[in-house]
Amino acid sequence: MKNRLLLLIPIISLFISCSDDITGLNQDTKNATSVPANYLFTNAEKAMMDQVTSTSVNFNVFRLFSQQWTEVQYPQESQYDLTGRKIPDTHWTVYYRDVLRDFKEAKDQLVASKANFVGSPSEAKALDNKIAIIDILSAYSYGILVDTFGDVPYSEALDILGHPQPKYDDAKTIYVDLIAKLTTASHALDQTNGSFGSADLVFQGNTKKWAKFANSLRLRMAINMADVDAPYASTQVLAALADGVIAAQADSAYLVYTPNQPNTNPLYVDLVASGRNDFLPADTFVNKMNTLVDPRRAKYFTEYPVGSGNYKGGIYGELNTYPNFSHITPTITAPAYPGVLFTYSEVEFLLAEAAARGIAVGGTAETHYNAAITASMLDWGVAPATITTYLANPAVAYTTAAGTWQQKIGEQSWIALYNRGFEAWTSYRRLDFPVLKVPSVTFEDADGPITVVPRRYSYPGAEETLNATNLNAAVAKLGSNGTSKRIFWDKF
Repeated sequence: MKNRLLLLIPIISLFISCSDDITGLNQDTKNATSVPANYLFTNAEKAMMDQVTSTSVNFNVFRLFSQQWTEVQYPQESQYDLTGRKIPDTHWTVYYRDVLRDFKEAKDQLVASKANFVGSPSEAKALDNKIAIIDILSAYSYGILVDTFGDVPYSEALDILGHPQPKYDDAKTIYVDLIAKLTTASHALDQTNGSFGSADLVFQGNTKKWAKFANSLRLRMAINMADVDAPYASTQVLAALADGVIAAQADSAYLVYTPNQPNTNPLYVDLVASGRNDFLPADTFVNKMNTLVDPRRAKYFTEYPVGSGNYKGGIYGELNTYPNFSHITPTITAPAYPGVLFTYSEVEFLLAEAAARGIAVGGTAETHYNAAITASMLDWGVAPATITTYLANPAVAYTTAAGTWQQKIGEQSWIALYNRGFEAWTSYRRLDFPVLKVPSVTFEDADGPITVVPRRYSYPGAEETLNATNLNAAVAKLGSNGTSKRIFWDKF
């Protein structure tokens, strides 16, 4: 009995000595409860770039959809299986949760700091520049979501408390608003002052380059709208051009990764560090480049057989044996190889398209077409003399190449957009060139067996549980949740 009393005494003493206030027990004394705006911006910028760069079939299958690449022993994503790995869910979540939400919180902090700002005039301008850059990248990210799905949450998005089940806004309305916000943001940038500095992984805070990026994005979005509202598209193209777009390779938008994980290029993680051989260049793509004797083949693929000077793509959408074909060049699998948001070559292809549509952008479709191909080849290290020879090839030269302007520009931009699967897929959907093939075996979607190259992602399965009413309204407007349904600008 005595021993039991001795054990109870310290326990009783502990209760007597404690305060009645136990609220402090709910405080996390080790982890940060708020994150500075610069860190949120960096995190969102990297997540945004990783998503568009990755080739993991859990994240990004656009290189497969554009038939630049195909798969080896597991071809289901090349056969349009989007639900087996919940690919739309991941794409949606990355942009809303990891990108846009962090951008919003960073902007909220910056806007709040303006209320009691006590810094120098230069620091005040840098603060406004940061807000404008966040608006630019938020517009880019929402544009990706619209181009992927169609109508998406926008006006009520990211407001978890006020709108836990946000409505889906009209895709065209979102586009027009995004172009307006890009215009406002590009005009708001004070190009004589800095912004995020080293926290900006793309332009290191260079506001002149951010303005050109914003205007180039306006150009791309306006061209996307050319088939649904030609007068509006023309006005916006000319306005973006007047404000100043990317006009040299030095102004292209890249994120340079680091040599060491976890900040290496996702392609290195997917293709090298994983120890897997899951992807090959697709025969659709390689055969076209073989026909044109395109000198970028040596930059894009390995030879097959080695030393032969020949290139052979894996059969798109079929089982392939890895050793029997050309492989992805080691260049783009290097750990520090940059991710790409926008290049000068792409701007020139957009201007070629604008000129072909009759928009007075200066120059001709042919001059911009040649400039675009030249910029792409120089970017990949092709010698100038070789470029001249390629442009003189009757199958390449704008005046003699086969087909309409859509075919000429569509096929060459597809080649130049190598390793940029999303934009290659978008260009294909807008121009309907090149001609892509549907695999002999495909999966099913909401409309049954898939018989065409997908024009969109189906909406995420999680939305059926979390936001069913608004999802169902969007699906009803679209006609179904099938992948053959077209984004609003994809008219033909």
